[in-house]
Amino acid sequence: MKNSPFMAAGLFTLLCTALHGAPDPQWLGHDRARPAPAVVTPGTFSSQEQPGTPPSDATVLFDGKDNSAWVAMDGSPTKWVVKDGALECVPGSGYVRSLQAFGDCQLHVEWAAPTPPHGDSQGRGNSGVFFGFGRYEVQVLDSYNNKTYADGSAASVYGQYPPLVNASLAPGRWQVYDIIWTAPRFDDEGKLKSKARLTVLHNGVVVQNNVELTGPTGWVGRIPYPNHPERTPIAFQDHGNPVRYRNVWVRELNNPRHKEFRLSDATLDSYAGDYSNGKVTRLPEGLLAINVGGVDTVLHAESQTKFYALTTDIQVEFNVAEGKKQALVTVGDDFTRAMRWEKK
Repeated sequence: MKNSPFMAAGLFTLLCTALHGAPDPQWLGHDRARPAPAVVTPGTFSSQEQPGTPPSDATVLFDGKDNSAWVAMDGSPTKWVVKDGALECVPGSGYVRSLQAFGDCQLHVEWAAPTPPHGDSQGRGNSGVFFGFGRYEVQVLDSYNNKTYADGSAASVYGQYPPLVNASLAPGRWQVYDIIWTAPRFDDEGKLKSKARLTVLHNGVVVQNNVELTGPTGWVGRIPYPNHPERTPIAFQDHGNPVRYRNVWVRELNNPRHKEFRLSDATLDSYAGDYSNGKVTRLPEGLLAINVGGVDTVLHAESQTKFYALTTDIQVEFNVAEGKKQALVTVGDDFTRAMRWEKK
C-alpha cells in the first residue's frame, strides 16, 4: 500500500509532537472543566531613578530595604551591604546567595557597574548571576566600550555562549536582566536526564534564546554536570568590584508544593545525629536524610525548623529551643500525631 498524503501529514504531526511536546492529555480541546489560569497583577517598569514593582505572584528577594533574604554561601550572615536602596558587593566578602532555593523560574535582576569605571576587560564592573548553587553563570560586566573575550561579556553564559548582541548601557546606569532558567534534571541514580537551559533578555533585548548549557560554567575547560537538586539558591558573584543590585524578584514556574530553603551549615549540623527512634544525617547541597523504618529519605527545608520529603509524605520538625533536642516525625499525618524522637 502506497503512502497517502494523509499518512504523511499524520507522521508529520507525530514528529512535531515528539519535538515540541503536546497539550496535557487529561483535558479535551476547549474543555470547559479545565481550570482557568490564575490571575496575576503585572508589575510596573523601572526607570533609572526608580525601580519598578514585581508581579503579584513573585517572591521578592530584594526591595531596597534589607538583605534578610541573602546569606553567604555557607549560610552565615552576608557582608554585602544595603546602600541607597541597592545591595552592594563589598569586595573580598565572597559570593552572596538567596536563602530560598528555586527550580525552573523567571528571575528579574537590575544591576549597575561602578562609575567612574576602573580597569578594563574582566577587571571592570565584574560580577555574575548564578543558578545551581554557584554553578551556572550569566555574566555581569561593564561591557560598554570595554573589549574582552566574547563569551565573558555582559549577558554571556560564561565561557559557553556570547550574547547575540551587546545591549549594555554606560557604567552607573541601571541595567535589567530578565532570565528564564530551566534547571537540569537527574534520575534516581544521579545520571543526567536533561540539560539546563537559559533565555536572557538584557535591557529588553533577547540575547540568549533558550540555549542548552554544556554543564557548569567555568573559566577554563568544560565541566561535566554533577548530580544536584533541582531547586537551588540564586547567587551573585564577588569578583572584586562594587557592583550594585536592586529590584530582585523570582517567579517559580513549576508550581511547587512547598517553599524550599538552604539553611546554614551550622543549623544543619545541629539537627544531624542519633535519635531515640532513628538517625538524621547531613548530605551535600544543604540537605538532610532521615532513616524511618529502615529507609533513608532525603529531607528538604521548608523553614528554619521544618523539613519535608519529595517522595513520601514525611515531615520533620526540629525543636532545639531552650536546650531541647527533639525531632517530631510524621508519615502521612499532621504534627498532632507526630512521633517524638529524642536526640542522644
